[in-house]
Amino acid sequence: MTSPPDPETAPRPKIKELEVIVAQVVRESPEASTLVLFTGNDRLEYLPGHFVTVAPHQFPALERFIAYFEEAKGRKEPARAYSLSSAPHERSLAVTIKEERYVSGVTRYPPLLSPHLVWDITPGTRMVVTGFSGPYTLPADIESRTDHLVHLCAGSGIVPNMSMIKEALHRGLRLRHTLIYANRTWKDAIFRKQLDALARAHPGRLRIVHALSRDQAQPRSHSEVRQGRVNEALLREFIPDPSAAEVYLCGPGLTKHDRAAAREKGVEPAPRFLESAMTHLAAVGVPAERINRESYG
Repeated sequence: MTSPPDPETAPRPKIKELEVIVAQVVRESPEASTLVLFTGNDRLEYLPGHFVTVAPHQFPALERFIAYFEEAKGRKEPARAYSLSSAPHERSLAVTIKEERYVSGVTRYPPLLSPHLVWDITPGTRMVVTGFSGPYTLPADIESRTDHLVHLCAGSGIVPNMSMIKEALHRGLRLRHTLIYANRTWKDAIFRKQLDALARAHPGRLRIVHALSRDQAQPRSHSEVRQGRVNEALLREFIPDPSAAEVYLCGPGLTKHDRAAAREKGVEPAPRFLESAMTHLAAVGVPAERINRESYG
């Protein structure tokens, strides 16, 4: 069995544009879809946790919105990054995207690209993605650092961690995985069926805990379901040896707009999932150097 490249010592993946065709669109939740991409015969070398970027200018349907936003913002509309939900051992490349919503008084501009990718893209659509990038990946020496990997995710923060979990289980790495996945309701949880199937196929190696903040239902699932938000008590229960676990934390975090809006009001910005989770992890004794994080905002 060969080892995956170490992100810290291996040559950086060559960034290149890939012309792809959307082969399948899979509805994962009411707000999220997976785009399965046909890439031709190219051998794609990437690490679980990597992302690709998608430029909005390639979609004619967005042209008038882009013109308005660029005039309003005074700058070119940037490409957006989307994590890969596929794993390197899988035949197809896939990205999973959750629609961003406009919230009056919170969101400065209506989201542009994610609603289009979630709702308007159909099989057969041609598009260009640029990849592969990102430091939020599993190192090659992870087995020497820990035997317990804790994935602490919220919403679409599950996407890069899903890639990591699938790849680690496929490779037979000597790791126990605990996934603590926070959502408002059961239907908001992405990859529910896939996660259940992985837990059934890998008993003792994958434990899944859903933390639901607004749902009192007890769905039939191979996973455990807890009511309420992620807190210190929940983390203490599922991280019995916090000094030895390695945590991969991904979810919504404070944005520049959040911080700017708070400064204008003369207050501290209210913490989002990422900041709250960091506080809870520190309280239960997880060393900062054992927390790997990526913010979605």
